[in-house]
Amino acid sequence: MDVTFYGAAGEVTGSMHLLDTGKDKILFDCGMFQGRRKESKEKNKNFPIDRSRITNMILSHAHIDHSGRIPVLTGDGFSGRIVTTRPTADALDYMLLDSGHIQESDAQYLNYKSLRSFLRQLEQNNVKQKVTNKQRSSIKKLLKKNAYELNTDVIHKLQNQYELDIVTPLYTMEQARQSLSFIDGYPFDYPVTIGENTTVKFYVAGHILGSAFSLVTIKREDKTFRVLYTGDVGRFGKPILKDPTLIFDEEDRDIDLFITESTYGDREHEPVEDLSSRLKKVLKDTFERGGSVIIPSFAFGRTQELIYFLHELYDKGEVPRRPIYVDSPLASNITKVFGEHPEVYDKETHETFLEKGENPFRFDDIRFVQTVEESMQLNQDNSSHVVISASGMCEAGRILHHLRYKVHDPKNTILIVGYMAENTLGRRIQDLGEKAGEPGGAGEVPEIKILGKIYPLRAKVEKIGGFSAHGDKHELEKIITGSNLRIKKIAVVHGEAEQSAAFAKHLQQKGYETIIPEPGDKIFL
Repeated sequence: MDVTFYGAAGEVTGSMHLLDTGKDKILFDCGMFQGRRKESKEKNKNFPIDRSRITNMILSHAHIDHSGRIPVLTGDGFSGRIVTTRPTADALDYMLLDSGHIQESDAQYLNYKSLRSFLRQLEQNNVKQKVTNKQRSSIKKLLKKNAYELNTDVIHKLQNQYELDIVTPLYTMEQARQSLSFIDGYPFDYPVTIGENTTVKFYVAGHILGSAFSLVTIKREDKTFRVLYTGDVGRFGKPILKDPTLIFDEEDRDIDLFITESTYGDREHEPVEDLSSRLKKVLKDTFERGGSVIIPSFAFGRTQELIYFLHELYDKGEVPRRPIYVDSPLASNITKVFGEHPEVYDKETHETFLEKGENPFRFDDIRFVQTVEESMQLNQDNSSHVVISASGMCEAGRILHHLRYKVHDPKNTILIVGYMAENTLGRRIQDLGEKAGEPGGAGEVPEIKILGKIYPLRAKVEKIGGFSAHGDKHELEKIITGSNLRIKKIAVVHGEAEQSAAFAKHLQQKGYETIIPEPGDKIFL
């Protein structure tokens, strides 16, 4: 009986671990790798396990770095079920389709760019001089149906004609839609059979809506084994969701292997109570400059939390009422899912909004942008406003267009409210912003590349770390030392090397047997 670690081992994204009970093979999560495009593409494409041998899968929560390869799993040989909580199952209806759409759109755009470049080079060789603007326009017109839509039929035809490499998506929207039929949602605190004499019970993890600690129990004639996989651990005392579980059922307390994330294993967050005041200051300062606040945000969890805080600030009259735009169809849909699951809200949310007959996520100043045309018009709106847009790490989606229109203007603010993984555009903006804010940091204007073009980063970059949905080192430790669990062995995953190492060392000093697995490593029970 063992657990093999395939993703988010020695890194943050791509969560995937396999529990082999000797009778069944149970997969914990099936996440997408994010970061450098070429490296991530190879990792995501090459599934490391024979899918036909996997009995069932447990999903901790719906974030794409934990769920994004589900359509890859279900597309070839897998005949089991994907077991998760009910709110997570509802969220996946939108998350996976959106991911499929992004895969298709990115592939189409890369094919368009490479073909456009090839045709321009071909034209230049034919006329033996530089291609004119008129010729550029003619090529663009050939490859586009209109300003917003590529002519994919023509693009594919020309790529085949000239024998050019064609970029294919990891999976399509249709493949994502088919994967949804494999997913079953269950309530918290309810044992679900996932193998021979093997069950999983979900406990509240407090990370995002529906996120769960997955406690697997394997019963044998002479002994019972238990594995607890945290997925991502939430914070304590934040609004909307209940805090992470500390009191587990008596029969679930003895844990043979505890698999924990370590995203912030050596960091401390700002106090939760300071988040509203920090957000208030950023808004007031930016509006006084006549600028806009651009917030890259995960569509699921972070966006709803921001809406909650903004609603409170506007209701109290603590900031000027400027329009707030949620420019992400996915975020709009996920916000609906939040509204459908008040059973997971904490007491504060019930008292602040629900008991007054208010929806925490709807008020007069908020507008949900749906169409590409609306988004493009918003790009060029120079009046003060707030934009919350995905993706959270600035790797894809509409946020890229808001950034390229706003980064050059010092009136504006780019507000970082979450974790930015290494090698992402969001991390580069964060690092350059921090460097510019250091004493003596004002010098040459830094530059960033967005959609293939270079832009000066003159906008102010602010960071509010306390918005993170991940627990910091104290909150991670609290699940281990502050709960009623009795833990024999701990595997530290889902963290950059220095974060995992620091957290593992801290736990060892507390007397716990702790391991940091590498990809492919096994831990025997």
